[in-house]
Amino acid sequence: MPLEQDVLTIGHQLEKLVSEGKSDNETISDLLKRLKELPITLDILQKTRIGMTVNVVRKASNKDDIQTVAKGLIKSWKKLLDTQDKDKEKEKEKPKVNKQTSQEKESKPAPRDSRADSGGSYEVPPPKGNDPIRIQCREMLVKSLKLEGRPEFNPAYIAADIEEATYQMFKDTGSKYKNRIKSRVMNLRDKRNPALKQMVAEGEISPERFANMTAEEMATDELRAEREKMTKQAINEHQLATSAGTSTGQFKCHRCGKRKTSYSQVQTRSADEPMTTFVYCNECGNRWKFC
Repeated sequence: MPLEQDVLTIGHQLEKLVSEGKSDNETISDLLKRLKELPITLDILQKTRIGMTVNVVRKASNKDDIQTVAKGLIKSWKKLLDTQDKDKEKEKEKPKVNKQTSQEKESKPAPRDSRADSGGSYEVPPPKGNDPIRIQCREMLVKSLKLEGRPEFNPAYIAADIEEATYQMFKDTGSKYKNRIKSRVMNLRDKRNPALKQMVAEGEISPERFANMTAEEMATDELRAEREKMTKQAINEHQLATSAGTSTGQFKCHRCGKRKTSYSQVQTRSADEPMTTFVYCNECGNRWKFC
């Protein structure tokens, strides 16, 4: 446990220095050297996700010595994963001794762990209270975070952190919570935006940050431009005249102070976001919109 805590502490210090733009600081070099001296195991790697943190440092730094130490650490840790994979292959190659009787063969197989089925071969850390809705959401995030060609990557802990941050935002599993999770899942699975999943998986976007991102922030540059074009088109097509829209006294004009207005609603953003409301003041002709 002390070793795991030491690794977590160093990881947090590295993340803080990178976020502050101090990726070439001498302190980073010292921290990497400390990591090199620690007897880090595969279990510690998976629990702390220190490999992703060091990879972020490697990409952010311009100093050759920092990049060299970071690359060396990542290479040595990858050997641990390769060793584990080889051991698994050897276990598969061992002949299985079948000691079952004919009666046992005819019996029904024991039910498998549904969490293992839903989340692949990864064991998803359960939330406090083992809420079934939260568990299901974590499993959906695990599926969405899987990286093609990277079987050694374990997304279970990142998925758990994203779900935890989302739950803490709403403090329940109501419709807002479910819509937020659904939005994250849809964006992670978007084949037009593979960079988003890569950045979340490699730690460039933290789980807490990802849980709070808007649809616009998650979108690609092309999609943002497309949505902006749709918004402009919607404004042009739905300019409210006196006879257009639905008359209401619900809105107060900030120009003339009157409530004689008309409004209409248009979906200008993604399907899981609220509609945009366009309001027209029948008194002074002022127009405005809000979401």
